[in-house]
Amino acid sequence: MDSMYEILMNLPLFQGVSHAKISELIEKIRFNFLKYLNNERFIACNESCQQLKFLISGKARIEIFNNNKKIRLFETISAPNVIGAEYLFGRTTAYPYNVYAAPDAGILQIEKTDYLKIIKSDSIFLFNMLNYLSRNSQTPMEAVLSLTSGSIAERLAFWITSLTHKGSTDVTVTCKQKDMYTMLGIQRSSYMNTLNELKEAGYLDFTQNEILVTNRDRLFELMSNSES
Repeated sequence: MDSMYEILMNLPLFQGVSHAKISELIEKIRFNFLKYLNNERFIACNESCQQLKFLISGKARIEIFNNNKKIRLFETISAPNVIGAEYLFGRTTAYPYNVYAAPDAGILQIEKTDYLKIIKSDSIFLFNMLNYLSRNSQTPMEAVLSLTSGSIAERLAFWITSLTHKGSTDVTVTCKQKDMYTMLGIQRSSYMNTLNELKEAGYLDFTQNEILVTNRDRLFELMSNSES
């Protein structure tokens, strides 16, 4: 019981809940533990989100791409974490990305109907979910605004960080340079100058077909520093 309590208390959306409430849930709610090995895919793009999935051990590699798949963005997240909770409710209840074990991942899965029971059982669960959804909805708004204002470096940084999780690692964008500077609506020379400046400052490295972010959270701070 104690180990189960510790697992749940370390997870996003469960923090701040009493030991008694967790013990009550363990007796009433079905928690499914799954293990994925050797880079196995356990979420497919456009798959319906009918369960709340928590990464409780190992790492997961997330792959998101545009419609023609010419631009792909990858990131790695570590346990403990929650995957795709924002797609459990709303008009769009399908994952927009593929998720793979990296290379191994332990998953705790809760059915949507059971999670609704959990939310109703204690307001702390509801507040945790609302805070999670609010944080995720606010960053994309800033990213959209940055695409029409701010420097090219800010626009690129907003684009990358709005599509990735806080604390994620191995953030990589694979695409032809032309596809990226066309998407950003800028000239090739301006794009290349920006990449070189960001590389010299230690934010990223790049090749002809790839951008490797050195530190995702430091890249996010680039916007904060520019606003001060």
